[in-house]
Amino acid sequence: MLGSLLLYAAVTRVAFRRQLAYRTANLAGLVTNAFFGLLRASLFIALFQASPQSTIGGYDLQAAATYTWVTQAMIMIVCLWGWWDIETTIRSGDVVTDLARPFSFLGYWLARDYGRAAYFALFRGVPGLIFGQLTFAGGLRWPSTPIDATMLLVSIGLAVAISFAWRFLLNVSAFWTTDARGLGAITGALVMFLGGFVVPLRFFPEWIQPLLLSLPFAGIIQVPSDIFVGRLTGAAALAALATQAMWAVCLLALGQVTVVFAVRRVSVQGG
Repeated sequence: MLGSLLLYAAVTRVAFRRQLAYRTANLAGLVTNAFFGLLRASLFIALFQASPQSTIGGYDLQAAATYTWVTQAMIMIVCLWGWWDIETTIRSGDVVTDLARPFSFLGYWLARDYGRAAYFALFRGVPGLIFGQLTFAGGLRWPSTPIDATMLLVSIGLAVAISFAWRFLLNVSAFWTTDARGLGAITGALVMFLGGFVVPLRFFPEWIQPLLLSLPFAGIIQVPSDIFVGRLTGAAALAALATQAMWAVCLLALGQVTVVFAVRRVSVQGG
């Protein structure tokens, strides 16, 4: 057990260091994030200035602007634009070697994803939030207590797990379909819309909000963003974390079951 944990920790570290080789690409991405963050924040500011209400969906102007910058910071942490590393190995045939290794295939890729996410949290997320703090009049609304900050870190960790599990399932679907990326493009738009990236789910009609918030997609963007801005605190935040944890466990378990069937398919086809 300890040996496996040390292995996955080493994989996480290597994945983190691998991203360090792409500093120029990260800088370009950071500039792009900042530009679109300003654009999206300006839309929210215009919306609130045109509204006779001081709050919309439970957000005031500062919370809404903060939500915008948090969702921008989360883009690469949860790999919102897609990720096809496993699908590439399936196409090349290298996946056979990966499946034959004496450790969990899913666990190995999950460890890699946490290393990748940690890099983007530090070098894309944090700078993006600082830029938002400097450009928004009055500054952003940050977690106000150590408990809120701790719940935020837990929520981000669970968001990465949910996002990874979803992306993992899309990738391994390449064992059965020749157009996994086409499916990913369709579901990617779904995740952005139902995850709270395009607009907060709290802006939707109240009758549908409970359904949307109960889906796994809300745990990728909406929940950590709401905890950051203080929209979720105390018992409500704990309940949201519990829902995130439930979806993370269920989707990862489904991913592991899918690996079992994938191994059988490879064995039948490859002998």
